[in-house]
Amino acid sequence: MFSTRKSLLAAAFAIVAPLMAGSATAQDEGLISIIVNDASNPYWFTEGEVARTTAEELGYRANVSSHVGDTNTESNQVDTAITNQAKAIILDPANADGSIGAVRRAVDAGIPVFIVNAEINQQGLAKAQFVSNNAQGAALGAQQWIESIGDGARYVELKGAPSDNNAATRSNGYETVLSQYPDLTKVGEDVANWDRTQGYNRMQNMLQANPDIQGVISGNDEMALGAIAALKSSGRLDDVVVGGFDGSPDAVDAVKAGDMAYTVLQPVAIFAEEAVRVADRYINTGETGLDSEKQLFDCMLITQENADQYSAPFVLGQ
Repeated sequence: MFSTRKSLLAAAFAIVAPLMAGSATAQDEGLISIIVNDASNPYWFTEGEVARTTAEELGYRANVSSHVGDTNTESNQVDTAITNQAKAIILDPANADGSIGAVRRAVDAGIPVFIVNAEINQQGLAKAQFVSNNAQGAALGAQQWIESIGDGARYVELKGAPSDNNAATRSNGYETVLSQYPDLTKVGEDVANWDRTQGYNRMQNMLQANPDIQGVISGNDEMALGAIAALKSSGRLDDVVVGGFDGSPDAVDAVKAGDMAYTVLQPVAIFAEEAVRVADRYINTGETGLDSEKQLFDCMLITQENADQYSAPFVLGQ
C-alpha cells in the first residue's frame, strides 16, 4: 500500500531543503492556509507538506486541510481562513467552476489566493495558478504507450473526475496522439475519479465486456494501479500494457517491477514550493513577479530505463 506519511514528508522535505538553506527564518509572519484535495493520497499529501514546510521556513504559521473534492467542505475551509485572517491561501481547488465562489470570497476579504495543481475557470481572481503542463504530459505518456503496445491494439481508458480540468486535458492529450493510429481501437472508457478502488472496479467491468483488450491508458496512477490489481486477479496483466500519470511512489515501484509500462511525473513538490514563495513575495511587495497568472510546469517520463533515478516523491533525481 502507500508509504508512510512520515517517510513521504522526509523525502519531500529533502527535495526543497537545499533551496531553503539560505533563507533566514522570520518569526510569526502570519498564517498561510493550505487546502489540498485528499491528504490520504501521496500526491496531494506531498503537495500539502511541501507547501507547509516552505511556509514555516519562511516564518509563517501554516495549516493543511483537505476537502476531498467536496465544494461545501472547501467553502468552509476558505471561510475559516478568512476568519483566521490568513495572509494567503494556497488552494488545490475542488471544482473548476464550483470553487470560484470561495476564491472570490477570499479575494473580497483581502486575502490573496494562489491556485496549485488544478485550475479554476476564471482568470483574474487568483494571483497565480501553478499547474503541471497536462497537455504536454499526456502527449509524452501517449507516445510512450504507443511505443510499448504498438500501433494496433484494442484498449480502454480510465478517466479522472469530470470536475477537474486536468481530467479532460489529459484525455484530450491522449486522443490527439492516439487518433493518429487508425489501427488502435478504443473499446471502452469509464470515469474512476482518480481513485484506486474505483479503478479496480471499473477495470473489472470493462474486462467482462471486453476480455480481449491489450492496453489501458489512465488519467492518473491511482486508477492505473487499481486496473493493474484487477488485471492481476484475472490473470491478464502479462497480456495488457498499462500507462499511468503522476509519478507516485507506488507507480514507480510498479514500473520497476514491469507491471506498469511508464508513469508521467508531475513535479508537484516543485510547484507547491514555488506557490508559497510567490505568495510570500506578494505579501511583502504587493507583486507576484510573474509574467502571467498561469504558470505551467513540464512533466517528465518515468520508464524502467530511468526509474532508478527516482529519488523522492514526485521528483526525478539528477
